Amino acid sequence: MGNNFLIWSLIFCMLYTVSGEGCSLILKPSRVVVGFGESVTVNCEATRPVRVLGWESAISAVHTQEDRSVQWKVDSLIDWIEEPICYGVFFTAPRQCEEKLNLVLYKSPDSISIRQTNHTGPMVEGKEYQLLCEVQNIAPVQYLTLRWYRGQTEVYHHSFSDLTSSSPVQVSSTLVITPTKAENDADYKCVAELELGPEGPQPPPTLASEPLTVSIYFPPTFLSPETEVLDFTAGAEITFNCTATGNPEPVYSWQSSHLTEERMKAEAVITSSSLLPGTYTCTASNMLEKKSKQFIIKEKIKGV
Repeated sequence: MGNNFLIWSLIFCMLYTVSGEGCSLILKPSRVVVGFGESVTVNCEATRPVRVLGWESAISAVHTQEDRSVQWKVDSLIDWIEEPICYGVFFTAPRQCEEKLNLVLYKSPDSISIRQTNHTGPMVEGKEYQLLCEVQNIAPVQYLTLRWYRGQTEVYHHSFSDLTSSSPVQVSSTLVITPTKAENDADYKCVAELELGPEGPQPPPTLASEPLTVSIYFPPTFLSPETEVLDFTAGAEITFNCTATGNPEPVYSWQSSHLTEERMKAEAVITSSSLLPGTYTCTASNMLEKKSKQFIIKEKIKGV
C-alpha cells in the first residue's frame, strides 16, 4: 500500500509540474554569461504564495520555506556542466513549478596560432595552398567565430554554431588561397571572437594570432615588354632599360654580336655612347622562368 502511494505521488508531481510559460517563477536575470572562475548571483522569485522555494544545483543548492525569493550564488564558477533549476511547491494548482537558468560559462582561448599545412617556405603564384588556424581550450565553442584577415581585410569567417560542447575544446579552421604576386609579403592572421550575446561582455572577447607573412615567388615581368627601336647617332648616349619585377629578384644577361663591354651583361639598364647599330637581346631570369626582350638600334638612312 505504501509503495503504491509513493508511486502515485511521484506521477502526480510529474503531471502537475509546470515550466516555462505559465510557471509562477521569475529568474532575475533570466540569462547569465559568466567568465570561468567568476562569481554569479541569480534571484528566483515566486509570483504567488509558495510552500517551498529553492534551487536544484550541483553546487550551492539552497531552499527556503514560504519566502517568495531565494538566491543562487557561487563565488567562483568552474563547473562546466552546471544547470541550476529553480523550483517551487505551491499551496494551489499547479502545485509544482520550475525554471531552468540559461547559464553560459565561457573561457577565452589559451592560444591561437596560424601556419601553412603540407608546405614550408615561399609560395608560387597561381598555385593553391592551405593555411591552418588552431585555437586551444575555448568554451563554449558554439559561440565562436574565427575571422581570417589578409592585412586589414577580412577574407573569410568560420562559425562553429553546429557544435554543442559546453566544456573547453580545441578547434581549427582552414583557409585555401591561390596567391598572386600582388600579395607578396602580405600578412595573414586569424582572430577568435566569442559572440556571447547582449548579456556577455562588450565588445566580445577576442584573441588574435601572430601574423604569418607569406612570400610569393613569381616569374620576371618587364615593366615595358615590347621591342624598342632606337635611332643611332654617332657619339650619342643610348639607354636600354630591361628592368623586370620578379621574386626571387631577376638576374640579367645580354646577347649581341656588338657588345664589347662584359661588365654590362649583368645589368638591367645599359647606358653607353659606343653601342653600334644592331639587335640586342636582354634576358631576365629567376628560378621560375626566363623572359627576353629586344632592343634594336637602327641606323638612319642618309638623306631621310
